[in-house]
Amino acid sequence: MPPTPPWTGQWVADRLGVALHGDGLADLLGLALRRNPKRAHLLVSHVLGKHVPADPRTVHGHAVGLGRRVRALLGEQEAARAVVLGYAETATGLGHGVADGLGPVPYLHSTRRAVPGVAPQGGFEEEHSHATSHLLLPEEPDLLARPGPLVLVDDEFSTGRTIRNTIAALHGLHPRERYVVVALTDLRSAADRAALAAFAVGLGTRIDVLALATGSVTLPDDVLTRGQALVAAHEEAPPVAGPGTGAVRRVDLGWPAGLPDGGRHGFTPKHAARLAAALPAMGARLAAALPEDARSVLVLGTEELMYAPLRLAGALQDALAAPARDGRPGAAAPEVRYSTTTRSPVLAVDDPGYAIRTRIAFPAHDDPGDGGSPERYAYNVRGFDAVVCVADSAGDTPALHAPGGLLDRLAAVTGTVLLAVVPSYRPNGSPLTSAPDLAEPLRGPHFSSYPPEEVGWLLKDLSGAELEAPTEEREEAIQSGGAHYAESLPVEYQPSAEYQELFRAALDASAARIARAVGAVTELVLAERGPDAVLVSLARAGTPVGVLMRRWARHAHGLKLPHYAVSIVRGRGIDANALRWIAAHHDPASAVFVDGWTGKGAITRELADAVAGLAAATGIGGFDPSIAVLADPGGCVSTYGTREDFLIPSACLNSTVSGLVSRTVLREGLIGPHDFHGAKFYRELAGADVSGLFLDTVTGAFDAVGEGVTEDVKALRAQDRTPTWAGWAAVERISEEYGIGDVNLVKPGVGETTRVLLRRVPWRILAKRGAGADLDHVRLLAGQRGVPVEETDDLPYSCVGLIHPRFTRGATGTDGKAVAAK
Repeated sequence: MPPTPPWTGQWVADRLGVALHGDGLADLLGLALRRNPKRAHLLVSHVLGKHVPADPRTVHGHAVGLGRRVRALLGEQEAARAVVLGYAETATGLGHGVADGLGPVPYLHSTRRAVPGVAPQGGFEEEHSHATSHLLLPEEPDLLARPGPLVLVDDEFSTGRTIRNTIAALHGLHPRERYVVVALTDLRSAADRAALAAFAVGLGTRIDVLALATGSVTLPDDVLTRGQALVAAHEEAPPVAGPGTGAVRRVDLGWPAGLPDGGRHGFTPKHAARLAAALPAMGARLAAALPEDARSVLVLGTEELMYAPLRLAGALQDALAAPARDGRPGAAAPEVRYSTTTRSPVLAVDDPGYAIRTRIAFPAHDDPGDGGSPERYAYNVRGFDAVVCVADSAGDTPALHAPGGLLDRLAAVTGTVLLAVVPSYRPNGSPLTSAPDLAEPLRGPHFSSYPPEEVGWLLKDLSGAELEAPTEEREEAIQSGGAHYAESLPVEYQPSAEYQELFRAALDASAARIARAVGAVTELVLAERGPDAVLVSLARAGTPVGVLMRRWARHAHGLKLPHYAVSIVRGRGIDANALRWIAAHHDPASAVFVDGWTGKGAITRELADAVAGLAAATGIGGFDPSIAVLADPGGCVSTYGTREDFLIPSACLNSTVSGLVSRTVLREGLIGPHDFHGAKFYRELAGADVSGLFLDTVTGAFDAVGEGVTEDVKALRAQDRTPTWAGWAAVERISEEYGIGDVNLVKPGVGETTRVLLRRVPWRILAKRGAGADLDHVRLLAGQRGVPVEETDDLPYSCVGLIHPRFTRGATGTDGKAVAAK
């Protein structure tokens, strides 16, 4: 286990000339150097549980003790009227513990995470912080308007400016007679104390201050210069660690439904009672998930999420202390420590007199959009036998699981990593459900050639299964009713050199047109769903579009929209397990289904039925079944970039333009009750992969189409975009006119016609006269397969692909491929 406090702080004192003065300060604080040109030193608390691991009983005990001192100061009557406010990010857990000691009273902490749909009830600035803006987002609008004392809790007072800013902002909205400010340490100068006293007089209010220890810090005049020189001399890149000895495993906490994950929106005495009742069972679940030989365990919270991990660490301590775990009388219980990740950049020096011995750095996985650094840190986490990472579901993002992300970094320094996700509380809405029995999304490069942050595939990897069948055999089985189309895969079409050149030419010619449609449909989605939209693309054709929409949102608005790919199968519905997973990690109302284009609208109807059926069968509701598409020639949806039927080059190819992922598979024996639908990753086709080329070419046109997107969105929002279903009517007419009798064998639009030529046994192609270059690849494929192309004027689409039901294996085209016979 890593060394435990206290540290002497002598390493910094000797080299920087910083000195602590005051009784008890050395028992509470260590010293470290910031990697920050504006502030040289960092006071590292031994009892806060932020930067360095600490005993959870000690951390919570000190906070509760402060709360009891506040109650004694106020008296029982005034204490009962108090509200406690903690500061993000460092004091969210400390403030909550103070409320526990003062209580029963309500608790709220400030936050840097804006929550769509929740209007701020106030805010303030913290000048010296890494990200200055604090938001106040209580679910109860008048929480901060109550007439009793307001208790403000921070980890330390250095100047008192943040306290004055806070009180000024809140007093201007709801004046009150008394404030109590609480901290672990009070290091203000005499001038700072006088400034706060004068400030209280000016407002006509009373401000009391309580701290565990009081003192001062002396700094040399050249402290910044000396600090920067020390950092430069000792700074080393964190060592590149190899892979951990075990995979990250998710643990279902059994977090009570509707219980807030902390004080971001308020935490009431009733909430506190519910949490206390549930903690023993949650601690037992964590204990059961740990390896039997683990002797040291770190429970690691994430940024503002401090209190829930702290209490879970205490519950784990209690569970591990139970004799039944080892079954041996007198066996020593494993040591449990608690800390959290942070945005504070601190120098790590492996010296006994220095507070921060080791660090790991990783990209932020919970970006509050406050303009702060994208890098986050965890200190002194090496040396534990196991780490329990506790995140809220809003922070359970692709970045958390990506290579180089927090979980990956933890797995490299410990043998066991457990992930416990607390559902993010949503004011005025139901909490998100859990899905402990479901796998995590697949991500590149292990599955698909897309970068891991671009999309998470909610699919089962079937790459090792033999699923391909000759096209004519597969068609016969499908039409005879002997098999469903989703039970097998067509042999992947390998394009000729001529066809590949045609694809590249089509991409160059249409990139700006596609970019403009991407921009338009994304802007509509953001206007309709807000900045917390979650893109859920329908695999496989919707996935490149979802990636492009995510890129547009980042390009135009700086948003990092979550993006997942899910399977939907005609006649079988959408993957219910995939929706369960999304509902466990995001608000279902934020999910936006994405596809490339519409044909006759069969998938649109299928999705509406599936979502309604899922809600009825499982109670998982809130999903909006409408689909956002680039092109809606069939008039089937209301959110689209255009209703023109034009060539989208991603329709020209199969897996080689879709991250090397096959179409989806749903077959008994391969897909179990808790599995996602399956798909294959065609690694062997990497040499022909143009997925990145397609995305980058379209993305490269974003800047050039900005004004056009603005015009398109204005026009679209002014139009009546109600679905007309004109395409469906046309398909029924064509089915009857050509004696087909099955609308499922009529495939309208450029995209669907291309699919027919690549994956099915086509009979003929209907082409709108004058369609031009959009159909060059269709004519080339039809010629290669010996399929006639019939020009016509009576089409709402550019083309339609027909599959005749009276399929015979003996009929062949000019290339020897089987075709249908009429």
